Amino acid sequence: MKKPELLAPAGNMNKLLTAVHFGADAVYAAASEYGLRAYAGNFTLDELKRVADMLHAQSKKLYVTVNAYMNESDIGGLPAFAERLGETGADGALVSDSGAFAVLSKCAPRLPLHVSTQANVTNSEAAKVWADMGASRIVLARETRLSEIPAIKRAAGVEIEAFVHGAMCVAYSGRCLLSAYFTGRSGNRGACTQSCRWEYGLVEPTRGETLGISEDERGTYILSSKDLCMIKHLKELADAGVDSFKIEGRMKSEYYVAGTVNAYRRAIDDMIAGRPFDERLEAETEKISHRGYSTGFYFGGKGETGEPKPQSGSEFIAVSAEDGDGEATVEMRSRFAVGDVLEVLSPYDSFGHSFTVEKITDPDGKSVDVADKVQQLVRINCDVPIHKYDILRRNRSLTARA
Repeated sequence: MKKPELLAPAGNMNKLLTAVHFGADAVYAAASEYGLRAYAGNFTLDELKRVADMLHAQSKKLYVTVNAYMNESDIGGLPAFAERLGETGADGALVSDSGAFAVLSKCAPRLPLHVSTQANVTNSEAAKVWADMGASRIVLARETRLSEIPAIKRAAGVEIEAFVHGAMCVAYSGRCLLSAYFTGRSGNRGACTQSCRWEYGLVEPTRGETLGISEDERGTYILSSKDLCMIKHLKELADAGVDSFKIEGRMKSEYYVAGTVNAYRRAIDDMIAGRPFDERLEAETEKISHRGYSTGFYFGGKGETGEPKPQSGSEFIAVSAEDGDGEATVEMRSRFAVGDVLEVLSPYDSFGHSFTVEKITDPDGKSVDVADKVQQLVRINCDVPIHKYDILRRNRSLTARA
């Protein structure tokens, strides 16, 4: 079996480095223009050049999202942008708009072009059209069924990328009008307000009365999709011809990136080695932020809705700033205290080792009982090996002792 690529989100440099640390084969990121995540950290073109060089030195790849749908006002600056993007050394650009695809083909002829999921490819004829235009990879629409992937792969004759984990959208592959209608911020141009996560009711226009649609005791979320999780079905996807397993989440935290990449890296490696699926990997996905899980449309489902507020089994506490053994310097993300039991999430051990915080030292060398300043560097005891970019987390079921 050909080993599928594990493709991870990189909303900023810290998340990119985290993805690489935990075993991603490639990352996707956006430039400051033309991407679909306007509020992610994103990168300048000069930064993307440095990132591409860094990744290539580690035999990893960089894909850049140019997947916004273009207005006429966008087109004028696109040729110059495309030329500079082609000079960064990126391994591909993800494109949704056919006009943008044509401009990039002309102005950056050596840059491989991937068709974004926003282009809604769900059948072999659409895949052939894009392949004939010069696409080297197609990112399938999330609505594509697993049983249909082999035919699309055969017809197009190009690489196939498919989402395996992350947020789903009630609109067709993310082409949503709700955000633009309610707030003037277009999801198709990278400024989605996630209006599908709001609570809705029915309104009788004559009387102006609002009728809630009962779903559970917390409210009605008929537009809020559950998240996708295919970690138990990677072999079926690989057998169907998927070349790249994609994790959604450029707006998510470093902990989300670490947790998902760590779990899927291990699952892919086990699959290639012929080992049975390790149920602990599914448990790992429950420890990261999610809105409940489903297998999306892969097995013919119609999509599932659920609670819009994310849940997670563990809390993101800190990021390790350096290698350590016995002590560690960490960058705080959530409040923790002496007496707390923390776990190290690392690609170098099995599934995390726990230890009790016995001492915290602030940047001035003063011992403190509580670390409560976000992004502050503090020194703590840590009686298990820890590496730079490892994650410290706290099980939400454990009660802090201080």
